[in-house]
Amino acid sequence: MFSKTALLAALLAAVASVTARPLDVWDPEITSPTAGVRWLPGDIHNITWDTSNAPADISEVSMIVLAKGGVEDIANPLAQGFDLRAGFVPVAIPLSTVSGDDYAIVLFGDSGNLSPTFTIL
Repeated sequence: MFSKTALLAALLAAVASVTARPLDVWDPEITSPTAGVRWLPGDIHNITWDTSNAPADISEVSMIVLAKGGVEDIANPLAQGFDLRAGFVPVAIPLSTVSGDDYAIVLFGDSGNLSPTFTIL
């Protein structure tokens, strides 16, 4: 015979499994920056991505970081906590950014999406 607590726990688990929907993994294309763009430290730019195929259920966790030479600076996000469905977020390029032609933007949400490489002067 089941105890009332065990029966209630089993019922709650069954309801949760029916109502909880897994999030769809979404890998939107970053549309800005594009390859060959040149930015300056201190500039503010909109990072944009294609939202035309966004699923109904996507992650509420979001972050944009700068990557140089394939190394992501996760400790210093350029933006975080924005709505992935918006399709853009403005970011400021840190004044301390060293010049290079091997930068990329990484958009985190459901997955990590990498922009084409661009230059920071």
